[in-house]
Amino acid sequence: MELGGTPQGAPQGEDCPPVSLKERRWGLLLTGLVGGTLAAVYAVAVPFLAPALRSVCLPFVPATPRQVDNVVRMLRGRRGTLVDIGSGDGRLVVAAAKAGLPAVGYELNPWLVWFSRYRAWREGVRTSATFHISDLWKVSFSQFSNVVIFGVPQMMLQLEKKLELELQDNARVIACRFPFPSWTPDHVTGEGTDTVWVYDASTFRGRARGPGTLVPPPKRVS
Repeated sequence: MELGGTPQGAPQGEDCPPVSLKERRWGLLLTGLVGGTLAAVYAVAVPFLAPALRSVCLPFVPATPRQVDNVVRMLRGRRGTLVDIGSGDGRLVVAAAKAGLPAVGYELNPWLVWFSRYRAWREGVRTSATFHISDLWKVSFSQFSNVVIFGVPQMMLQLEKKLELELQDNARVIACRFPFPSWTPDHVTGEGTDTVWVYDASTFRGRARGPGTLVPPPKRVS
């Protein structure tokens, strides 16, 4: 029996092949690729998801084709410029421009604004459909005759007050998904999530001037 030497079954240091320089380089390259991919996904996703984390927000939820059709129907015969508050991917602004109305979109998400500008160029309405990166609370809407909003309940009352102060008497406001809490709509069209509520400034200004002002019930447009 031998008392010295390496016990049977023990690993031999010289039996473990050293890591080559080429393998190390591939490992670093793979790590860099994974890290870069995660950083790119984060950079793209955060602007889309961040609005949903605000207390009062306009999270990006694309309008359905039926919603767009309902809004455009309620704009027939209207004149002046349209503004879409929280214009998202620009589909409504582009649809209004194609229907003959100059249209402007305000959106806080720069990625969506850039995509909207590309969409307007692709649809051939780049000169009549424009987009701006801006917070809606920092914009005056006094120059617009037609206002569209895909809002959330938490913001509608505050937006009511802002629009009452800024809009002209001939302006029209169209709310999608959620109505304004205090105004009585002049027209309603659509069903379910595709419903749109139409408010004429002359009507809601009349309600604001006194309880004696008569306001007709909203007209349901099929």
